[in-house]
Amino acid sequence: MKPLYRLLIVDDEIHVVEGLIFDLNGEKLNISEVFTAYTVKMAKEVFEKFPVDILLCDIQMPQGSGLELLAWVKENYPATETILITSHADFHYAKEALELGSLDYLLKPVPVAELEKAIEKAKSKISQTSQFNQYHKLWTQHHPLIVERFWLDLLQHTIPAKDSAIRTIIKERNLPYSERMKFLPVLVSVHRWQKDLNVRDRKILEYALKNSADELIFGDSHSGSIVPLERSRMLLVLVLQPGEDGIPEPLRTSCQAYIESCRRYFYCDISCYIGSAAYAHELPGVYGRLTALERNNVAFDNKVFLLQGDIRTSEPIKLPDMELWAVMLKKGAKDTIVREASDYLERLVKSNCVDAALLQKLYVDFQQMVYSLLNQQGIHAYRLFGDPLSAELSTDATRSVFDLIAWMKHTVYKALEQTEAESVVDKVKKYISHHLDQDELSRDGIAAQTFLNPDYLSRIFKRETGFSISDYVLQERIRIAKELLAKTEMAISQVAESVGYSNFSHFTNIFKKHAGLSPMDYRHRNQDAHASRSGEHTSR
Repeated sequence: MKPLYRLLIVDDEIHVVEGLIFDLNGEKLNISEVFTAYTVKMAKEVFEKFPVDILLCDIQMPQGSGLELLAWVKENYPATETILITSHADFHYAKEALELGSLDYLLKPVPVAELEKAIEKAKSKISQTSQFNQYHKLWTQHHPLIVERFWLDLLQHTIPAKDSAIRTIIKERNLPYSERMKFLPVLVSVHRWQKDLNVRDRKILEYALKNSADELIFGDSHSGSIVPLERSRMLLVLVLQPGEDGIPEPLRTSCQAYIESCRRYFYCDISCYIGSAAYAHELPGVYGRLTALERNNVAFDNKVFLLQGDIRTSEPIKLPDMELWAVMLKKGAKDTIVREASDYLERLVKSNCVDAALLQKLYVDFQQMVYSLLNQQGIHAYRLFGDPLSAELSTDATRSVFDLIAWMKHTVYKALEQTEAESVVDKVKKYISHHLDQDELSRDGIAAQTFLNPDYLSRIFKRETGFSISDYVLQERIRIAKELLAKTEMAISQVAESVGYSNFSHFTNIFKKHAGLSPMDYRHRNQDAHASRSGEHTSR
């Protein structure tokens, strides 16, 4: 469908206006509306009431010239294309009209072909401008994403870190950078959220963190881009001013204010890692050093770190005596172990000699100590610590001192709860008692539910009770069935289901084999005996 255009004709001579309207073929030229005005004032009133695409205006009018109107239109309605007409072939008029932005300049009387040609020219210009405006709007909307994609591609080495490759990409993507610009990267990392968040709420807060960084860190003094990264992190790429090589004076203060704002309003502990000035091709290297600095910051939250000021002691570190801790663990001294671990890590933090590698060593040694104790008692560690909370704490354990202590405490307490609460045999007996109504009550199933090795469980159960697990389960089922048959009016089929037999015939055969009577005979004999005892008691 072709676009339609609105035309305004302005001339102080009414017959000229009427003649132009008569000559115009509105359908052929796709003109939907034609407005008329006889003075500059009337023309301005039309503009204020209706949109006008093309203005056809006389230059010489008694109450204000067409040139004055043209200047006013270009200032207030720049999208309108103007064609001026006049009775005098004056070069001065033509020159001024073109300088003011008139699209064409026609002499009266205007031949129809020339008029149509001028209107077609105006329509073409409007179409080109419209396409350009649409492209510019789309480009403006998507430009931040294009810039963000550029930095991500560079950091992920999709774009080679070479001057020539970067220069080509900048040109192809029409990016606002030059090869001699310098940038300052700032890595922002959320260490932890202060409350539980679902995925939607976390995304909302991450968006708020980005907007807040734009306002508090970039502000008005520096231009730059914010590149979202994985795991609640983002990279701020500041564009440095020419000749600016160091860290801008207010930046550290702005980052600290941003950290305080995030802690107060966005429920998170966060840190900022400020890099060093670099050309675009040098940025991946600086970013790699920033991520190493972030990874090794396992001791501090809500702080600003400078890449150039990263000084860590190189003194050898003595690891704790895990054998001593193992003795404490066997004795159940869980609070002492957690206190010892916390004190040890606190000393390392004060001496500035703790990093991610050290936390990894402590994590592995501590885990080995706990798992060794569990193995001695036949407890499957992967079952005991297979719950979501244990898995989450284990994953985060080496991220920080805080997280490692939280994992140590959880691990020690959960392990000792399993070994101290009651004997293994008591646990198994309790489990069997609570699940007698289940058809499948096997040795392996019981072992899985109590986190124990099946063979280990069988040995200690037989040693302490004199029964195998399967014999004990059968004995308990028959014992409970006898109780229900003798003391309740439950249907025999219900009694069978209550002790784990869905097949009535199978229950009857098993019961008769071990009790010497069928369930029905057992009920009659025991209920008669119970009635007889009750009668004797009453007669007394």
